[in-house]
Amino acid sequence: MLPRLFCLVGVADDLSVLPALVSAGVDGFQVRAKGLADAALLAFADAVVAAVRPLGALVVVNDRVDVALASGADGVHLGRDDLPVAVARRLAPDLLIGATCRGRDQVRQAAADGANYAGFGPVFATASKPGLPAALGTDAVRASIGFLPLVGIGGVDAATAPALRAAGAHGVAVIGAIWRQRDPVAAARGLAEAVA
Repeated sequence: MLPRLFCLVGVADDLSVLPALVSAGVDGFQVRAKGLADAALLAFADAVVAAVRPLGALVVVNDRVDVALASGADGVHLGRDDLPVAVARRLAPDLLIGATCRGRDQVRQAAADGANYAGFGPVFATASKPGLPAALGTDAVRASIGFLPLVGIGGVDAATAPALRAAGAHGVAVIGAIWRQRDPVAAARGLAEAVA
């Protein structure tokens, strides 16, 4: 079952909060820890899996098929410069595979290559990741549905998530809408209600 609410988790985030986030309605976590050495990244992914898997949440690892497999994560999320989706599918036929997409043609290709979902964005303006292209908007989401479930990312919060769902997105992925809030658990609860 593809999560409706993915929370991206980095090394600066408080892993002790993860079980409470699951209780608040976060059903997916994406390990995003760029710059870690391989052993440290594996240990980090192991810790996230151990914290949320017993509670029923799914875990995907950003960029790294090998670490996803080694940690027992449920899947991998591949960016445009990562291992191609078709290659990842051959290496890991049972993994949930997400692909970063920025338009209809990319979503169609990701589906043909064996992806299970498209991480679509940035939908709205965001400060969480530098160097992103201009926000795509909900019209781009609406124009890209029909090939894969879309998980909207980029500037998503409880106020904007309903518009994404109305445009046809399956769910959302967030960073700042949880981790930069005074009460991450309350923020997660509001997001879960917004995407239900």
